[in-house]
Order: sequence, then structure tokens, then C-alpha cells
Amino acid sequence: MYTFSNRLKIFSVALIILGLAGWLYSYSTSHVTLEEVKTLLTEEASHDSHGEAADYATVDDAHASEGAHAEEHQGDEHAEHVMHQIHNRPYAALYIAAFFFMMISLGVLAFYGVQWASQSGWSPVLFRVMEAITYYLLPGALIVLAIALWAGPHLFIWMDPDVVAHDELIQNKSGWLNTTWFTIRALIFIGGWSFYRWISRKYSIALDNAEDKKYFKKNFMWSAGFLVFYIYTESMMSWDWIMSVDPHWFSTLFGWYVFASMFVSGITVIALITIYLKAKGYLEFVNDSHLHDLAKFMFGISIFWTYLWFSQFMLIWYANIPEEVTYFSTRIADYKLPFFGMLIMNFIFPFLVLMNSDYKRIPWFIVMAGIVILIGHYVDVFNMIMPATVGDRWYFGLPELSALALFAGLFLFLVFYALSKAPLLPKGNPFIKESEHFHY
Repeated sequence: MYTFSNRLKIFSVALIILGLAGWLYSYSTSHVTLEEVKTLLTEEASHDSHGEAADYATVDDAHASEGAHAEEHQGDEHAEHVMHQIHNRPYAALYIAAFFFMMISLGVLAFYGVQWASQSGWSPVLFRVMEAITYYLLPGALIVLAIALWAGPHLFIWMDPDVVAHDELIQNKSGWLNTTWFTIRALIFIGGWSFYRWISRKYSIALDNAEDKKYFKKNFMWSAGFLVFYIYTESMMSWDWIMSVDPHWFSTLFGWYVFASMFVSGITVIALITIYLKAKGYLEFVNDSHLHDLAKFMFGISIFWTYLWFSQFMLIWYANIPEEVTYFSTRIADYKLPFFGMLIMNFIFPFLVLMNSDYKRIPWFIVMAGIVILIGHYVDVFNMIMPATVGDRWYFGLPELSALALFAGLFLFLVFYALSKAPLLPKGNPFIKESEHFHY
């Protein structure tokens, strides 16, 4: 039986407090005025060797040309736009971190459901770890929804009535993109995922002391049904919670793309927590073949993610349709480092490190690859949200770090609390002996 140590409790609570304090500070300092933004733009223009942005420094010049008034108006509009982008940054940073940890939990729930539905023989020794990670899903998803509704137009421009009134394209999507229907869909998603997590965990615990296998059969049936529900709702969730920050753009591959990201992130966290518990003397029934299979999934789904990324990017870029290619044009223009950096972290690094079968059995190799993969998929979510909300006013600083600390602390606290609530070995599972003696 795992005991939630006081040291880990203190560490996770400290992360929450420091993260919350840091985010609140960054939030309070982000509310710059229009005049401050104009000053900022003037300073930036003064460093422009070509003088392209010098309009902000010269609009009041007594010798301005006849078009000075129009230029001043355009300058004010641009300054106001930049001001909104700066205001949006703390909201976007909080939302990215909240979604990232929620998607880890949801990815683990999908992987857990696959293990039950496929009646897998290798993985039952890892079920308690998976169940603990999915404990975060309900509070994590509700937090994501709460941030989305609270931040509103700071993240989703279709929630701003003034924008919708002057945007015919968004008006045509208003049957789907409206706050009421958005909230109802979200509650259906969260309710369905959480119900499956609750009932599957209930049957898994009950199976430990059951005299027959009825709970195993029930869990099998619920898992098969859940996977059908999941594949539909995960796609719609990705449209609502991620893709609709860019309401003028859409991709039919986007649901699968987000799925691949959450799936590999979830499997990576299973591996990292398993290695941590094993190093602490728990999970003695987990052997290097289990770690090998987890690392194999990390490797395989990283390749799958890359396939989806390239398929989405290549088709849109090659077709060069303006309303489609703008999504990637803005990211390549303003987000070169995170855009191409995530390809190194999500594909090239795991491909090279985890290709060798022997390396998949070495814990520190898996930990090294796992940390890079998780950073890479955080950057992936960053790339999905930031360009539409913050534009070129991004950098990685206090809002992002504090939001990560806040939700990392909450995630660790809830996951390790859940681990302490049940025996780590699910003894009643009919495949448990096969799993204990599994060798690749």
C-alpha cells in the first residue's frame, strides 16, 4: 500500500502556492494602458533600422503629411490591438497549463480503457497508476471549462458580441459557437468521461475481493462503450476548447492530432510515475519488460503524432489556400523557435533515443525521453493557443512558469493522494499473474 509522504505533500502544495502567487502577480502587471503601449511601440520603432514602425513616433509632428491623421488613426488601432494581446497573455498561459495537465489525465483514461477493452495481459500491474492519474480528470476538466468561460473573449473572440456583429463568418458558425451550447457540450463531455472513470474504478476495486469475474466483464463492456463515446467527444472537445480560438480556420485532422498529443503525454506520465514508485520500493512486480512496452508506446505514438502533424501541415501548405495557410504562416513568422523546436522534442529526440530496444528498458533513458516529450507537447499546446490570443507579443516568462507550477502541484497532489487509497496490485484481475510474469 502506497503512503502519500509529507515531503511530497509539502512540495506539491508549495508549487500550488508559488504558482498561484506568481500568476496573480503577472496578471496584475499585465493591464497596461493604451498610452503605455504607444510608448512601447515607439521604443520598438526607434530600434527598427528601416523605420517601418516609426509612425508612432511621428504622428504628432508639426510637419506631418496630409495623410498623418489617417496614419494616427491606424496607429491607435494597432496600439489598441497590441494592448489586448498583452492583456490576453496571463489568461492564455493559465489556460494552456490547465489544458495540458487535463489532457494528460484524459489520455491516460483512453489508454486505460483500451487495456480493459482489449483484455490486455501485460498491463494490469499498472492499472492502479493509471486510475490514480485519471483521478485528476474531473477537477482538471472543470477548471479548464471555468477558465474558458471566465476568460471569455480574451481566449475566444467568438464570445465577444462586438466581434461577432462585424464578422459574417463567425455569425454563420454561431449555431455551434455560442456560450450556452459550448457549456452544455463541455458538461456532457466531462460528465461522460468522469462517469466512466468512476464506474471503472469502482469495478476494479470490487474485483479485488470478488469470488467471480462479473466485475471484470462489466468493466470490459463499459470500457468498449466508453471508447466509442471518447473518440467522438474528444474530437468535439478539441474543436471547442482549442481550435475555436481560431474561428476562421479549421482542419478535419485536428481531433486526431490533439488525440495523439494527449495519448503520448498520458503514456509518458504513466511511465514516469511507475519508475518513481519502483525507485521508492513500490511496484516490485513491475519489471523492465513493462517499462519496455511503455517506452515502445511512447516511441510509436510519437511517430503517429509526427505523421498527423506532417499530414495536416503539408496538405494545407501545398494547397496554399489563404484562409487555411494563414494558420501556419503566423506560427512560422512569429513562433519559429517553439514551432520547429517541438518537432525536435516530439519526433527527432524520442525517435533517436527510444529506437533501440535495449534503451527502452533503462529507466533513466525513459525518464530523459519522457521529460523532453512532455515539454514538447506543452509547447505544442502553447503553439495552438498563443498565436491566436497573444500574437507576436509572446515570450516564456512568469505567467507561463507560474501557471505550470500551479497545475503541476495540483496534479501531483491529487494523483499521489489517489495512489494511497487502494492497493497498488489489482489482485482480482484474471490476467494479473500473466502481467506479473510478463516478459517481452
